[in-house]
Parts: sequence; structure tokens; C-alpha cells
Amino acid sequence: MATGQLAPSPPPGLSIARTGREGTGSWPLVDRIAFWLCWITGIGLCVTAIAIVLFMMVKGISYLHLDMLVQSPAPSAIQSQSGGILDPIVGTLIVAAIGTAIAAPIGVALAAWLSEYRRPAWLAHTVESAIEIIAGAPSVVLALFGLLIFSQGFLGFLSQTAANGAVYGRSFIAAGVVMAVLALPLIVGSVREALEQLPDRLREASYALGRTRATTIRRVLLPSIRPSIATGTVLGMGRIIGDTAIIRILLGVSLTNQGVGHLPIIGALRGTGSTLTSYVYENSPAGEGNAPQKAYAAAFLLLVLVLALNGLVTWLTNAGAGERRGPRTAFRLLRFSGAQE
Repeated sequence: MATGQLAPSPPPGLSIARTGREGTGSWPLVDRIAFWLCWITGIGLCVTAIAIVLFMMVKGISYLHLDMLVQSPAPSAIQSQSGGILDPIVGTLIVAAIGTAIAAPIGVALAAWLSEYRRPAWLAHTVESAIEIIAGAPSVVLALFGLLIFSQGFLGFLSQTAANGAVYGRSFIAAGVVMAVLALPLIVGSVREALEQLPDRLREASYALGRTRATTIRRVLLPSIRPSIATGTVLGMGRIIGDTAIIRILLGVSLTNQGVGHLPIIGALRGTGSTLTSYVYENSPAGEGNAPQKAYAAAFLLLVLVLALNGLVTWLTNAGAGERRGPRTAFRLLRFSGAQE
């Protein structure tokens, strides 16, 4: 049937028989049990997620005040005099910015190389295995490895050093770099999956116009999967914001951000500090801050931030599907680039 042609209508007096939806009553007993177990599991997960959100919302709103967002932490036995969460918020944004700025371009480049080149084959297989290992490794293992690397003497300019020349290896730069490694598998996976879904005729059309493979990737393929790139980047950012082990080991245990030296920006990046996750841990009953009210407030703010990132991922995914930024958009980019030359 040609595209756009209407389906033939049934003869007069006849109607099209439509099968009703099949019920579970005729299913085997094992299938029915599995079906209802899936329903119960799904509903249980939804109820658990809603309960967590509502619990943190009630607790967080009752303890979170606007003045806490503009005050730095101050240890005190009286909650009204213990300051706010300004430094953890700033620390979270700094670590997320450093990690995302490093992981996003490297992740996109690795995904493009694995999808379009894969040469030499042994190196491609090795990189794939390394990405899978990083994705499955506990963050505390990455943190210990990062501490071993950044405590070397030749990397002393990235963190604070002791009077005897020992390198601490703890700084916003060190934490951001290791966080980038943590977020890398999410970005590579998202971009690579989107590239593999593009049809081969798109690449062949670009080669027929005299484009090189590198130009095809840069001018045609990557612009056509921008929603997937953004989705992977936001997912990686959420992974960075929610981690605690790397922050505790590579950023320190202080609740306030402490710079190194007199340079305003470089000194702050070389210094130690805290994020929302470490602040929640320190003030929780398991930490040493003994301020659960502050922990609830910071946890609520962290939950809002994570939910906002998840909403952004959903919006980007739906926007990419709604605009059909796949082969059709890529062919338009191909024609546009051909017209320019």
C-alpha cells in the first residue's frame, strides 16, 4: 500500500471483526503468578519512591529556611546558631562542573571512536572492557585509586602540600577528575547507542559528497543526536552529585570550603571542602555533626536537585523523540553542509 493512501473500507453490511483484549484467565498458572508478581513489584517500587519523596519533603520543608541557603556552616550545639549550607551547595556545583566538563567531551569522543572507527580492534575491545569495569566498580575503589595518583609529588600543584613536601592529594580538582571517570560510562553508553541507531545510508551519503569520516562525525552524526548527548551528560551529572565516597576521600571532611594560597579561583579549586552528600552524612546520626535537622534540610535540597535532573532527562528524551532528530534531521544537516561548500 502506498504511503498516504487510505485503507479500503469494508463492503456495506459487513464490519471489521476486532479481537478483544486477552484476559489472564486463560493463561497458565505460572504465567499468571509471574504477571501479578510483576504488578506487585512495580506498585511496591512506586509506593517506596513516593514514600521517600514525601518523607524527605515533610522533613526537609520543616527544617529548611531561606537564610540557610546564604550562610556557611558553623558548628554549634544550638541549631539556630549553626549556620547554613552555602558551602556544600557551592562545593556540589564546583565538583559537578569539573566532572561534567571533563567527562562530556571525552565520553562523546570515545563513543564516536568506538562506534565509527574501532581501530585497532584490540584497543577498542580493551577500552570497552575498561568502561564496563569502571561502570561496575565501587566508587570507593575509584576514590582510593585517585588518592594514590594525586598524592604523588609531581601533582602537588593540584592540591595542598605539607611543610615537609608531602602532597595531600585532596582538592576539588582531584575529586572532579575522579568524578569524571565515574560519569564516563553513562555518557559513552548513551552517545554510542544513539550513533548505532543512525542508518548507514546517512554515512554513505556524506561520503558520496566527498566528506571525510571525521567531518561526517562532526558535522552530520553528532548534531543529529544532540538530545542523546545531553541525556548522557545529565545522567553523568546526576551520578556525580549523588556520590559520597569520592567526596569523603578526595575532598576532605570539613563542612566549609577552604582554599589554598591567595589566588581566588585556583586556590579554591586546590582547596578542600564539602558537598551536599558529605554534609548530610556528617550531620546525620551516623556522623559527628549531631545535627539531624540540618541533614534533613540538605537531603531535601539534594533530592530536589536529583529530581530536577531526572525531569530534565525525561524532557530531553521526549523532545528528541518528538522532533525526530534522527535520520531526517541528519539529512537536513547534510544538505545544509553541502550547500555551504
